[in-house]
Amino acid sequence: MAVLARRLTRVPELFTAGHLSVLRFVVGAAISLAVFRLRPGTYRPHNYRLLVTRGVSGGLVVVLYFWALARIPAGEAGLLYNLFPVFATGMSFVTFGERPTVHLLAALAVATAGVALVLGLGRGEISLDIGLGELAAIAAAVFAASSANVIRAARGTDNAPTIFFFFCLAGLPVVLPFALDPWPAVPWAWGLAVLVGVAAFAAQVLMTEAYGALSVSEAAVWLQLTPVAQYLLAWPLLGERPSLAGVAGAALAMAGVAYGTVLGRRLSKPGSQAPLPEATEPHA
Repeated sequence: MAVLARRLTRVPELFTAGHLSVLRFVVGAAISLAVFRLRPGTYRPHNYRLLVTRGVSGGLVVVLYFWALARIPAGEAGLLYNLFPVFATGMSFVTFGERPTVHLLAALAVATAGVALVLGLGRGEISLDIGLGELAAIAAAVFAASSANVIRAARGTDNAPTIFFFFCLAGLPVVLPFALDPWPAVPWAWGLAVLVGVAAFAAQVLMTEAYGALSVSEAAVWLQLTPVAQYLLAWPLLGERPSLAGVAGAALAMAGVAYGTVLGRRLSKPGSQAPLPEATEPHA
């Protein structure tokens, strides 16, 4: 999704960040309605307050991240935005009292270092200058971390498709004011833009499902694979060739994920299962 969004927004005559944000939510809502029609009973909202909160915070994430992708290199935007799993882990300690194991924290540190190598030294694009694009990416990371904790709380009462549907419904009014520029009339660009929405639907539903089975810190380790995939996809889709340092960083990130998967999970007592957090609105 991020690579395709970068491909579209770096050309002024094509889609703006606001356009893509609106299209992403419209496509997502349309697919959700089709799923609800094909699978009756899938739409089961319960905690409306959390569902709407997820939509509003998610809408801010989408427009801020697309806005950053339109102004700074994809690698820099990805590196700054990918701080959100680290922020989310810290928030989950306050919100749910989730205490990550030492192995999990070490795995997150290793994977994050690998991502920094991939998107920083691996591309040689990161600058110490902080502009509006960088600030937008960091703000998107903060709201994404908050959204992760909201999703984790909502999974106690609501399923992934329902949460995603409200993400689209409540997020759409947030991003609409940013889509007032004239829309493009390039057929191939529209095809790619719809593909952005489809990819976003798949990613969000799968991530929401994951938060039903994993703690926020466990999911944070796995989410470090996202910018690695973004880095590798940027070669065929954007012509950005991976460097030796970038390949080494990807290997380091995947090693961190593997380490966290094997040793990072907090073992529960025999016959017990870690419960989902109570369905109350988180503090973060």
